[in-house]
Amino acid sequence: MEFIFKDEAFKFETLRTAGFAGDAGADIGEVIVTTAQIPEGDEDAWTAAWKATAERTAKRGEASLEVGDTVSAREAFLRASSYYRSAEFYRRKDPLNDPQVLELSRLSKDYLVKAGALLDGPFREVTIPYADGEMPGYLFLVDDSGEPRPTVIYTNGFDSTREEGYFVIGAAALRRGYNFLAYDGPGRGWMIREKNVPYRPDWENVLGPVVDYALTVSEIDSDKIVHFGYSLGGYLVARYAAYDHRSAAIVCNDGVTTFYASYPPIPAATLRLIEEGRDAEAIPLLETMTRNDTNARWGLQNGVWVNGVANVAEYVRSTADYTLTVDDLHRIQTSVLILEGEDDKVFAGQAAKIAAELRAPHEHVVMRNADGAGQHCHEGAMYLLHQTVFNYLAKTLG
Repeated sequence: MEFIFKDEAFKFETLRTAGFAGDAGADIGEVIVTTAQIPEGDEDAWTAAWKATAERTAKRGEASLEVGDTVSAREAFLRASSYYRSAEFYRRKDPLNDPQVLELSRLSKDYLVKAGALLDGPFREVTIPYADGEMPGYLFLVDDSGEPRPTVIYTNGFDSTREEGYFVIGAAALRRGYNFLAYDGPGRGWMIREKNVPYRPDWENVLGPVVDYALTVSEIDSDKIVHFGYSLGGYLVARYAAYDHRSAAIVCNDGVTTFYASYPPIPAATLRLIEEGRDAEAIPLLETMTRNDTNARWGLQNGVWVNGVANVAEYVRSTADYTLTVDDLHRIQTSVLILEGEDDKVFAGQAAKIAAELRAPHEHVVMRNADGAGQHCHEGAMYLLHQTVFNYLAKTLG
């Protein structure tokens, strides 16, 4: 899909942000004037432009709040949160030592929290016990009636945050009478930025504690917990469901059987060197990939950081651990919605492999280019995504 930029990475990330306009995560005019200031592939200009737009939007929200217009304030704070997330996205050259990583991420969080306080229903920042510490989360309730309701739990992927979850599926869930719980697990959001806790593939040991927490909330119907996995989160929720059956349904947006050498795609000759441990030969080849390819550069840099490894060759090897076996798929007992983008180049064909092996009830839906929904995670077609997901849940939950 053509959208503003020629650079494939910038094109996709712009579509991603613009697609949240339906739930106050963007305004199309603001997206257009922001991206007009960004040369193709210029990551520093990307940060500066989105940060400036976020700052202007946040100030407008504060001005609305001062005069008592809480609706306009909420909408502006939501957009500011989304824009700050976009501004931070390409800060991956040295994320452990780049002050903008924490600054922009904290601002995205702060404005989501400010917006949450102005929503019609109750909003809570929550802490979820995990291992020897805790994970942060947001709980959005439909209302203050105390009535137990079906609840969507959002598991983000390789690059998302719990703040983004509100725009991906949270607001849509609330409109339909579902509570919404989003959290940052290892390798994502707050956990990697503030605590430097890296990813782990055995996600049943992460999502299990989230469900433990959810079962303590009286407003959550324990028989109607739905897991929504975004991007690589599609692997994570499926892995969870293979080993922990406390869910009424899972949604893989999209279906992922393996993350191995898929983002960025690694040429076969280079992959052989990595598999043989010939890192001294492989690393220069990987670095060459990054020079003129924003996706490859970002993917390798982000992967080293979030997977907690020393170099790009180790990152590629580590992705092999994120693989669903046939036995894993046979273990899943709950109903599964497996989504696939017709034009998804990251996980092409993997959703069909899941559908072929599942023994549990499932639907495999290919979202089409003709509907504007064929991109990875169906960015830019959020209303159609929501319709597809919640039609399925209406049939499944009853």
